[in-house]
Amino acid sequence: MRFGMTVPFDGTPLAEQRPLYEELEALGYTDAWSAETNGTDAFTPLLLGSQWAPKLRLGTAIVPAYTRGPGLLAASVAAMAEAAPGRFVLGVGSSSNVIVEHWNDIPFDKPYARVRDTVRFLKTALSGEKVDEKYETFNVKGFKLGRRLEHQPKIMIAGLREGMLKLAGRESDGAIINWLGAEDVAKVSSIVQAASPDGTPREIIARIFVCPSEDLETVRTGAKFAMAAYLNVPVYAAFHEWLGNGPMLQGMWDAWRAGDRKAALAAIPNEAVDRLVVHGSPEQCRARIKEYYDNGVTCAALALMPLAKFDLRTAFRDLAPR
Repeated sequence: MRFGMTVPFDGTPLAEQRPLYEELEALGYTDAWSAETNGTDAFTPLLLGSQWAPKLRLGTAIVPAYTRGPGLLAASVAAMAEAAPGRFVLGVGSSSNVIVEHWNDIPFDKPYARVRDTVRFLKTALSGEKVDEKYETFNVKGFKLGRRLEHQPKIMIAGLREGMLKLAGRESDGAIINWLGAEDVAKVSSIVQAASPDGTPREIIARIFVCPSEDLETVRTGAKFAMAAYLNVPVYAAFHEWLGNGPMLQGMWDAWRAGDRKAALAAIPNEAVDRLVVHGSPEQCRARIKEYYDNGVTCAALALMPLAKFDLRTAFRDLAPR
């Protein structure tokens, strides 16, 4: 069982975060997982971490398959694999139409095929072979990585629904999952594991949102803003419908589509917050996180949400593996 934290941390400049990475390692955290939305890129915080915390496994959760060309992505992965030999994991996924299309002006076409093609290209390119291939979603003409890797990085696929989860189990080392409750993990994990061609167990990395605070009203209020921002994105709405959470979230979706943001927030039930965001005392948080492991998660990537006031280093210690 592995236990990780999402990096970097809000509120502290990236150049000043070395003591935070060092404390994670000293407390027994095994992993640091970055994200890539509208903050830092996914690679820079991990590159710093490779030098600041030499025992942590470092992973991207996730790099979008669209926003870098295949050759550039291979070069970025190779650089991280050299900086952290045997400790780097590439998590790649489709991301969403908001990040890909709205923010980066790239058509969000054929997400399943794009992720599949990206993983297949990277496996070949990172092995040192020359790639001259017409994939369904892009073509690569004569690319050969200019670095020889001693340690091939693991590749994991971010998946929400059945098709991508099966792809993760079939063609990668594991799946990265996000914005789901502990009760939802068993359904997701079983699909990934069943798709493994030879039955080799796959890793299940879960980003788990945590606010270690007993200020229940403040936490729930802030969490509803975050949930409205994410769960109205089409890929996440479809995911939760597939999970069976439609009745719980339908009021929010209806109000959001009607353009009434205030009503959408009001329509999110407390039950939904409590399902998707871990909060409460340290003991309550630890018990809830354990439920994710009990249902099939092999590595948690805790993401601390500043929905209410808490001390970052105290949270590190309270939530650390024991």
